[in-house]
Amino acid sequence: MSFLLLMVSCQEVIDVDLPTEEPRLIIDALVRVDTNEAFTKVTVKVSETSSFFESIPAANLQQITLTNLDLPGGGINPPVLIEETPGSGIYSKVFDTDFLTQGSLFLQIDFEDEFYVATARFVPAVPIDNLVQGDGILFDEDDTEVIVTFTDSDERDDFYLFDFDFGNYLVTEDEFYQGQQFAFSYFYDEALAVGDTLNISIMGVDEDFYTYMDQLILQSEEDFGPFETPALTVRGNFINATNIDNNNNFDNLNDINNFALGYFAIVQEYKETLVVQE
Repeated sequence: MSFLLLMVSCQEVIDVDLPTEEPRLIIDALVRVDTNEAFTKVTVKVSETSSFFESIPAANLQQITLTNLDLPGGGINPPVLIEETPGSGIYSKVFDTDFLTQGSLFLQIDFEDEFYVATARFVPAVPIDNLVQGDGILFDEDDTEVIVTFTDSDERDDFYLFDFDFGNYLVTEDEFYQGQQFAFSYFYDEALAVGDTLNISIMGVDEDFYTYMDQLILQSEEDFGPFETPALTVRGNFINATNIDNNNNFDNLNDINNFALGYFAIVQEYKETLVVQE
């Protein structure tokens, strides 16, 4: 017992100054569209940044609307997204798919008397031709290889975002394989078991979203310690439009640091599944 008391008496409380900043809105507004479906559910997740050791709180919005600016009367009475569960920060609404695939879409989020806005246009993709499990190894014998094959369109310059499940993403552009069939390997370092199902998607994105995701992926691969933050804040396409008057104050130039994190994009998605084998 005396040994335990000695150990307790040696403890000292150390105050660590952690980096802090005002909470910032985080908006996940990636809209994935299956053009074979007549209707598409649009879901937007909104939260706030928090200090270290604190959970990320959901954001309680005043309103969130999605407008197609190219439809007749598009700016009048825009459709309102509704929070699925009070306090969840998840807002959704079902739209006609045609509403999302034609014209310029305008997303507005009203939060604490501030207005955050972004625009997007639908970007097409191409389907996955083939998806198989390989037997290659990248770094470790427990790696799982999947081989993806798709055929790029020769009608445009394409940028792609792949979702490999479990929060794994990859971006690629068709600079060196435009109009050709292209195959590549992706390696999972997660511990996958025989029988696990992998949900893999290919999405068409524009160059700006491609660059944004490329920066995010690079940051996520850095080995940051528990008291470190990335040197770069990856800024998306949301701006704070609260004081914009369309004449002398555009892009909120008087308060350039007051913006939301996240991105609004509308993309065509093709999905395939693969069951892990031995």
